[in-house]
Amino acid sequence: MGKRGPEPKRTINEKWSSNLAYAIGLLATDGCMLPGHGIDLTSKDKEQLNNFKKCTGITTKISIKYNGMGMQYLRVQFKNVFFYNFLLSIGLTPAKSKTLGPIKIPQRYFFDFLRGVFDGDGYTYSYWDKRWTSSFMFYLGFVSASRKFVNWLRNKIFASLSVKGHITTAVKKSTCYQLKYAKSDGFKIIKKMYATPDAVFLSRKRLKIEKMLAIVGKSL
Repeated sequence: MGKRGPEPKRTINEKWSSNLAYAIGLLATDGCMLPGHGIDLTSKDKEQLNNFKKCTGITTKISIKYNGMGMQYLRVQFKNVFFYNFLLSIGLTPAKSKTLGPIKIPQRYFFDFLRGVFDGDGYTYSYWDKRWTSSFMFYLGFVSASRKFVNWLRNKIFASLSVKGHITTAVKKSTCYQLKYAKSDGFKIIKKMYATPDAVFLSRKRLKIEKMLAIVGKSL
């Protein structure tokens, strides 16, 4: 018999924490699972990849990849059989974009996970509504190709904060779904997402929120 290769190492701590939940949120949106226990997170934002590395403790270098149109992206790609199987056990799957459903996240860390989802595929926007004097509007949204995942997010948020939101398609006949919250409902979610004092987050998205809230005299 030939020599057996080295045993795989459990290099990522799978004990639930704010950081792990955030990293799972990033993977649920911008990540993918590859054959042979591979895990890939792709982004245009280097800070996002560094956040993922910090939250998982991996030391994998950030590399460059190109899509079919020659556009440049950054990515972190590695193999880890233990973490791969952990992701399967909580509901992530290969080729998940349109089939992703509920994720087994402890309620204590749900809003850390949601912050990761927001940093991956979430958005905010605001504007002055000219129809009414001093009417400042702002919205918080989450985007996914999976209606099942969006429905689950909506139900989880409602169970926690009693805010309903509404689901639309990104554009007419699109297969991309948006879960949107306006004003006070959105603010309730934002406060919960950034409640952890030492939370990891994407700086540019938080700064945009802080500027938006400052207009109406609110803060995180």
